[in-house]
Amino acid sequence: MTGEAFRDSDGDIVVHEMIRTIRDNAGRLSEIDGAIGDGDHGINMNKGFSLCAERLDAKPGGFLQALRTLGDVLETEIGGAMGPLYGTLFAEMALAAAGEPRITADLFARMISRGTAAVMELGGAQVGDKTMVDVLVPAARELTRSVESGAGFKASLAVMAEAAAQGRESTRDIVARLGRASRLGERSRGVHDAGASSCALLLNAMARSMTALLLE
Repeated sequence: MTGEAFRDSDGDIVVHEMIRTIRDNAGRLSEIDGAIGDGDHGINMNKGFSLCAERLDAKPGGFLQALRTLGDVLETEIGGAMGPLYGTLFAEMALAAAGEPRITADLFARMISRGTAAVMELGGAQVGDKTMVDVLVPAARELTRSVESGAGFKASLAVMAEAAAQGRESTRDIVARLGRASRLGERSRGVHDAGASSCALLLNAMARSMTALLLE
């Protein structure tokens, strides 16, 4: 039904929008990371997403193939803790929808939920630790609630993006409990988490590009 799903074969533009978003915000992400971390988050993310762009240009495919490619590149070819975490997120999302020709609201909610659970299992983070989990958990929860309420795909994507933005904002007042920033203690308060910031940007890019597909 128009507006309720998009074809996997059309969805590669979603990953390309994610790539563009990271490229456009790489400097800002490194600036955020520099306040309480190594300052290389934007650099590493840009490297990984740019490598993915090269792979997709060489071997175009649909949404799920593009997600698998992105997951593989991030998991195996960029340094730091974020590569494996993001790689796992996108790989698990693709696995949750393997073989599906159409992406529905219900399916996408399952994809985000599975990816979030895998990230939490791999990294050990919980909400309140000042990580990307502070974005993923509320985004997945509110997306699922919206879909289950019958709100529709486009409306549920907007709910997800808003929850992601609020999750990112919540990290400003959290004291980091994991990673390099945790060594700063109270000094980590008052700054957004870089991983949460990139995660909110990416979920917003997904929501924005999926909405455009649903409107076609």
